[in-house]
Amino acid sequence: MFDYLIVGAGFAGSVLAERLASQLHKKVLIIDKRNHIGGNAYDHYNKEGILVHKYGPHIFHTNSSEVFDYLSQFTEWRPYEHRVQASVDGQLVPIPINLNTINQLYGLNLTSFEVEDFFQSRAENISPLRTSEDVVVSRVGRELYEKFFRNYTRKQWGMDPSELDKSVTSRVPVRTNRDDRYFSDTYQAMPLRGYTAMFERMLDHPNIKIMLNTDYHEILDLIPFREMIYTGPVDEYFDFKWGKLPYRSLEFKHETLDESVHQPAPVVNFPNEHPFTRITEFKYLTGQQHPKTSIVYEYPKAEGDPYYPVPKPENAALYNKYKKLADDTPGVYFVGRLATYRYYNMDQVVAQALTLFKKLSATKEKEQLLEDRAPLHLKGTDSSSGGSKLKVKALKELASTLSTNGNGNGKQNGKH
Repeated sequence: MFDYLIVGAGFAGSVLAERLASQLHKKVLIIDKRNHIGGNAYDHYNKEGILVHKYGPHIFHTNSSEVFDYLSQFTEWRPYEHRVQASVDGQLVPIPINLNTINQLYGLNLTSFEVEDFFQSRAENISPLRTSEDVVVSRVGRELYEKFFRNYTRKQWGMDPSELDKSVTSRVPVRTNRDDRYFSDTYQAMPLRGYTAMFERMLDHPNIKIMLNTDYHEILDLIPFREMIYTGPVDEYFDFKWGKLPYRSLEFKHETLDESVHQPAPVVNFPNEHPFTRITEFKYLTGQQHPKTSIVYEYPKAEGDPYYPVPKPENAALYNKYKKLADDTPGVYFVGRLATYRYYNMDQVVAQALTLFKKLSATKEKEQLLEDRAPLHLKGTDSSSGGSKLKVKALKELASTLSTNGNGNGKQNGKH
C-alpha cells in the first residue's frame, strides 16, 4: 500500500514526492505519461553530445531563498543571467526595452532621465488597464507596442493583445537604465549538470517508486494507495465535465549546426517576421564547450501538449467551476500549473508544492497529537472488549474535524 500516488513527475510532483518520502517517511508512487521525469524542464544530451532542453529553454530565477536553498540540496549551480535580443527594424536590440534599446533603435544618445521623458511623451493615458495592449501602450506608446509586442503576442497567443488579460504583458518590464538582463531576481542560475540530473537526485529515495509511460487511469484499480496528488490538467481529471480549458501549445524544431556559435544572444525574439517566435542557443544556458551548437525554434500552435493557460475572463470563470469540483474532491490534492490553471514560473511551482507539503505535514502532526492525547481507555488494544474499534472510530472522528488537505477536506479516496 502506497501512502501517496503522485500523478506527474515535474516540479510539483517531484518536490512533494521527495518531501513526503524524506521528511514524513511516506511510501510514494510517482507516475508520468511521458518516458522521462522532470516534466517540461527535462533536458538530455542529443546525439552530438550537446545538452538541450527538449521542451524549450527553462531559465531558473527566483527571489525566494527558501526555494533556492531547497533545490540546492539536489544540484550545484552555474551562475547565469539571461539575456534576450529582438529582431526589430533590421537590428538586434535588447529586450526588455531599456535605454540601449531606444538609443540604438532611434539613433539617439539619451540619458536615463531623458529616456523616461521619451516614454512619457509617447505613452497614452488609459484607465483602467484591462488588456495586454493597454499595459504596453500606457507605458511606452503605440509605436513601440507595434514594433515589439503586438505581432509577437499574436503569434504566441493566436489573438490580438487587445483580447488578452493585462497579466500577459505586465510580466515584461520596461527599464530606463542599461540593465539588459531579462530577469532581475536575486537568484539567477542554472543547475550545473542540468535539470534531469537534479530531478534524479531529488527522487533517489528508497520510499519513492517511479513508473513512466503510465496513465494513472491504468493503475487505479491495480495499485492500492491512500491519497493522490494530481498535477495534470484539472479539466481532464473531471473528464471535461464543463468543457476543455483553453491552452496554447508549442512545437519545437531542434537543429545542431556545424559552428561553435550561431547567434549573439542566448535567445533572439522575432516579433515581426517568420512563423516562429524565437530561437534559443543552448550552450549559452549550459556553459557547455563543444565545437558544434544546438538551437531550437519555437512555433506556437492551438493544439498539442498544454503549455500556457489562455488568460481571458471567460477561461478564468470556467476554471473556477473546475476548482469547485477539485475543492469538493476528498483525498486528492491539486497542485502545479495544469492542476490550478495558472502560468507559473518554475520557482513558483516549487513554492506551491512546498506550501502544500507544510499543510500535509501539519495535518499528520495533528493526527499524531490526537493519538498521543487519546484517553487511556481508547489506547487499549484488547479487541475482544471492542477497545480497538472504539479507538479507531474516535480518532477518525476527531481527525476529520482537524485535518484538511488544501481542498477543504481530509478524507481518503483514490478515485474520481
